Parts: sequence; C-alpha cells; structure tokens
Amino acid sequence: MKAIQNFMDSLRPQFEKGGKLHKYWPAYDAFYTFLFVPGHTTPARGAHIRDGIDLKRTMFTVIVALIPALLFGMYNAGYQHFKAAGMLEVVTFWDKFLYGATKIIPMLIVSYGVGLGIEFGMAIAKGHQINEGYLVTGMLIPLIMPIDIPLWMLALSVVFAVVIGKEVFGGTGMNILNPALTARVFAFFAYPSYMSGEKVWIGGMLKGEAVDGYSGATALGDLATTGKTDFSAIDMFLGFIPGSVGETSTLAILIGAVILIATGVGSWKIMLSGVLGALTMGLIFNAVSSAAITPEMKGFMSIPAWQHLIMGGFAFGIVFMATDPVSAAQTEKGKWIYGFLIGFFAIMIRVFNPAYPEGIMLAILLMNVFAPLIDHYVVEANIRKRMKRMKLQTVKA
Repeated sequence: MKAIQNFMDSLRPQFEKGGKLHKYWPAYDAFYTFLFVPGHTTPARGAHIRDGIDLKRTMFTVIVALIPALLFGMYNAGYQHFKAAGMLEVVTFWDKFLYGATKIIPMLIVSYGVGLGIEFGMAIAKGHQINEGYLVTGMLIPLIMPIDIPLWMLALSVVFAVVIGKEVFGGTGMNILNPALTARVFAFFAYPSYMSGEKVWIGGMLKGEAVDGYSGATALGDLATTGKTDFSAIDMFLGFIPGSVGETSTLAILIGAVILIATGVGSWKIMLSGVLGALTMGLIFNAVSSAAITPEMKGFMSIPAWQHLIMGGFAFGIVFMATDPVSAAQTEKGKWIYGFLIGFFAIMIRVFNPAYPEGIMLAILLMNVFAPLIDHYVVEANIRKRMKRMKLQTVKA
C-alpha cells in the first residue's frame, strides 16, 4: 500500500490548483480518500467530532454487511434457474453460483458505472468533492431488482435515483427519499412487466428456459393469487425461494444486521421497532382473519405473524433501507416511532393491496417523508418537558 500511496502522492501536484489536471481534482480526491485516511485536519476553532472513521469507511462497512446477501443471491439465482429447468440434480454448487455471478456481476457493473459516472461528472462540473453515498446505493440497487431485468432498464433506474432522487436535493446527506428505493419505484412503475409476475424472478424464464407448467411465483405472489404458499418456513428463512437478488435469505440478512449493529453503523432501534410493528399488525390480522372478504386476503391475514418477517423483502428493507441515516429519523425516540410505523404499514399494505404485496418499499418511502415531522414533534415534546421542569424549579425556589 505504501507504493500505491507514493504513486498517488506523486500525481497530486498535477491535480492541485495550478496543475494541468486541476479540473479533475474531485476525481483524484475521491480515489485517494477511498484508499487512504484523509490527511485533512479539523479546524482549531469550533466544535468537531474527531474520529478515525469517515463517511467512506462507514459506507464500506455497509458494503461488507451486504456481502452475505450478495453471495447467497448469486447461488440462489443459479439454484432457481436450474430448478426451473429441471436440471437441479445434474449441476454442481459451482454451476449454480457461476450462473448467478454471470447475471449479477453485470448488474453491479452497470449500477456502479452509471451511478459513479454521474456523481463524478457532477462533482467535476461543480468543483466539489465526490459524494460517498453511492458506494452503498450502487450495491443496493441490483440487490433489490429481479435477476432478469434488462441492463438498460437498470441503468435508467440508476439515472433517475441519482439525479432526481438525490442530486436535485443537494447530493448525499440532503436527499429526502432512499435513493435505492427510488430506483426500484421508478423501475416498478415504468416497466411493471419486468418487475412483477411469475417469470421475472428466475433467470431465463422470460426466454422460456423452464419446464412446462413451472411457476416462478414468489411466496408473496402465491398468497396474492391463491391465498396460500407451498414454500416451507425454513426455505423462506434460508432463502431457497424466488425473489429479488439479495432479499430472499433472512439468514444472510441477519448476518449483515449483526455487522451493522456491532460496528454502530446501523440503528438496532429502527430494526427492532420495525419487527415489533410488523408483528403487531400481523397479530391484529390474525385476530380478525375471519373478516377477510377474499381468499387471498384471508391467506395474508391468517398466516402466523412471524412468517411476515421472513417473506418478501421485509428483512432486507428493515435492515438496509429503513436504517439509512440520511432519510431515517434522527432522534432516539423518533427512531422507535419511525421503525414501528414502517413495520406496521408494510404488513397493512400486504393485506389490503394483494396486487402489490411487497409493502415494505412503500412503507419505507412513506416514512422517509414523515421522518422530519416525527423528529420535529419529538424535539418539541422534549422542549415542553424542559420548560415545565424549569417552571416547577422556579416555583419551588
């Protein structure tokens, strides 16, 4: 690493003010600070947090936490493909993994290539530092997409997420909505036939690479159409089911959650309150399941409340999306309220809108909008309590 640092240092004069490439200083600075701890010192005046961890290191921790879901997603993509093709018994572990890798790695390349290209271009045009936020967003977007989404659709979704979802608000740290979910929303409403149905979740099914009569429906899709699912709880927990690339394995997601919580990067309060909110709504529906007006609604209402936690994208959303520090609530009490309402509304949307059973995305985006309002009222309540305490102290004095 010392040799690399020396090489980067030798290039620095070319990119500093007065150098031939000074216009591209933001690009040089982005690479340098990604590889090495920045050499900036905090100003002598004013209050500053002094810590060895900067935003790039925080983003890298989230990427590490996503790796278990990514690797399992690669294996499961191949597993589902060969199962649909009736070849599961004649292929090896590596056949399955390599099939998934050949599908998912191009998605990652497109996501990072397009997203970082826009970030670098805007930074150079405006003359400011590169925003680090896309380091995580670039990984998240492919993980919440179907395996067979055309790469050009993925690219357009990335453009929409970066430009409309983030840059128009001022860049990283200023966006109202989670950028990765903004990309998924764009893809869902712009290209619904590639984001829903039975064939989009398994590689090759759109091209007819499956045995006749094979259904590629997800567990939520089964409930939405027939009111029941044949997938076992253990398969849903481990992730051997159709679904978006990174959201099927609750086990892999839990490993990521442990990493985020242990490093202090992810809020355990949002995660736990989200689970409590989902269980509360699930138990309410269990209690009134006899009032269901359709078999599909009854299916969603009657399954055990805890099964909602291992179906669809709930676990992935509550661990990696709801905890986004930019779009989530900031106050400690606000995090409990914010997370609880996400879980509560996610299950409510599943039940009342079987046409779109994946309610976690809409629930998170809804609460992204209300997060500042939640924080406002939490702060106001704290101010009123302190004012009341001051008045009591004044009276006693």
